[in-house]
Amino acid sequence: MALIAVAGCPGAPGATTAALALSMTWPLGEGRHVIMAECDPDGGSVVAGALRGGTPGPHGLQNLPVAARTGRLNEAFWRQLLDLSDGAKQRLVLPGLTSPSQAPGMQSVWPQLADLLAGIDGSAQHDVIADLGRRGGSDGAASLVLRADLVLAVVRTTLRGVHHAEHRVRALAEDLDARGVGRDALRLLLVPAGPYGAAEISDRLSVPVVAELPFDPKAAEVLSDGADLGERRFRRSDLMRHAATAAEHIHALVLRRREQLAPRPAPQAPAGAAIPGGTHAAR
Repeated sequence: MALIAVAGCPGAPGATTAALALSMTWPLGEGRHVIMAECDPDGGSVVAGALRGGTPGPHGLQNLPVAARTGRLNEAFWRQLLDLSDGAKQRLVLPGLTSPSQAPGMQSVWPQLADLLAGIDGSAQHDVIADLGRRGGSDGAASLVLRADLVLAVVRTTLRGVHHAEHRVRALAEDLDARGVGRDALRLLLVPAGPYGAAEISDRLSVPVVAELPFDPKAAEVLSDGADLGERRFRRSDLMRHAATAAEHIHALVLRRREQLAPRPAPQAPAGAAIPGGTHAAR
């Protein structure tokens, strides 16, 4: 159904946590799945964080460049996924790079990966939530933003958070406009941690707010640092309850945008109607 890009802002962490929370609460219809893809050029954190290092060998983006060069990207991609849903394989994760030094090797891979992620739904019934980190989505990785159905900028409602968001959000909006996608694909995902309200921030950044995720450090540490809060307490936390609501809003928005942007069928002339221009026009 969708490729959704989640972008963080310098000085205001939260993109990976937000992407994970949305993935773990994403509404799944019959036969559907969701993939959280760590596409942060600064390196991934989900293996050491949410997965607590408990993975069966090395998985992740660092294994894709060689496969891409030999025409086996699609095959290699599916082997890199790890299950977040206790064996059900409904909620999957593609771990990120293990070091920022691996990012240069991804430059030629990002466009191919973006095509793969954007086309996954047609062949495998998967939605994708791509975590771009605090600076991903530019240069070669801009294709992930341009192919996305929706781009979410995670912004904390503090003075520092809004200040750093201005440059990041402006750059994303200008890139979307310049490439012909349009900034209408851009939305804010707020983390209320300061004195500024949604309307004020939306007006300041000239971007609509799609949803909010609460500032809930204890629950967030389960996803960012592998903290043990207890399964029941974590699932019922403010973060996860609001994430489920946010996921519903984002899911609905993507459906509306796809419907609005879908090509309209050409009007059909009534049977027996004359062709404009007479018989010569049909030749």
